[in-house]
Amino acid sequence: MDEKPSGTLIGRLREAIRYKHYSIRTERAYVEWVRRFVRFHGMRHPREMGAPEVRAFLGYLAGELKVSASTHHQALAALLFLYGGVLGVTLPWLAELDRPKKPKRMPVVLGHGEVERLLAMLDGTHALMAQLLYGTGMRLMECVRLRVKDVDFERHEILVRDGKGAKDRVTMLPASLVPVLQAHLLRVRQLWERDREAAREGVWMPEALVRKYPSAPREWGWFWVFPARDLSVDPRTGIERRHHTHEQALQRAIKRALADAGIAKPASTHTLRHSFATHLLQSGYDIRTVQELLGHSDVSTTMIYTHVLNRGGRGVVSPMDRLSGS
Repeated sequence: MDEKPSGTLIGRLREAIRYKHYSIRTERAYVEWVRRFVRFHGMRHPREMGAPEVRAFLGYLAGELKVSASTHHQALAALLFLYGGVLGVTLPWLAELDRPKKPKRMPVVLGHGEVERLLAMLDGTHALMAQLLYGTGMRLMECVRLRVKDVDFERHEILVRDGKGAKDRVTMLPASLVPVLQAHLLRVRQLWERDREAAREGVWMPEALVRKYPSAPREWGWFWVFPARDLSVDPRTGIERRHHTHEQALQRAIKRALADAGIAKPASTHTLRHSFATHLLQSGYDIRTVQELLGHSDVSTTMIYTHVLNRGGRGVVSPMDRLSGS
């Protein structure tokens, strides 16, 4: 089960994943689930196994490890990809598998005052990134993967490339962030110029684009808006280059800022996206507009924020609030 030669199961799995242009995160997750599946069954080859073994493994995850529904679904997706995409085995018994339902929970949303307190506890690049998350509705990975060319200062727009579901979308660039973002990019350009002077490899780009535009990885427009301070080795090619900043750095900064601001809610970087949507609806913007800005395929996904606002059929005034003394 090594990941060395392409003839091994893991090697073939990696090749199939890369052929589909899945992200490195998905590749790592799928490889790990396949390894766990094989280890769970005493290192038997997946081709020798079938429905009973898959059911046993998924039952172990749900029953003994108590994994979340999303984790369970990811493990199942990895095994489906292995059997269908690598081994070429059809799974007619798939319909019989019990899939745990993801619980419907209300998103954590910060009030305007809480957002102000949180942002006040951040500084430097982390403050700018958090402001962009709240001001644009971007997801964390969409923010860290942002390229210089996708920020349009004249139109006050940000083009979010390859978002969830491999979709592009346009969101606004808050006017209040234009000066600080421009100043940030001046500093980033100095880093890009030093990389060029040192003849370092350009930034990562999809292979198809590199073949079409060989010089693009070294161009300013393709550089990261939030580059990492240090160089790192590309796990797929072994090339040392500058990657974007690691998402965990902002996650840790947000966690510290929440504590410093005295906010007890179980918030995270994604809470800023939830707050963006809720505050837009609070301001009277149409739900279809908010859906487009968030990149939701279905408006029903966006509807969750109307429940946070307690609007719609449940948007009633309590009789307690109608008493004269209230």
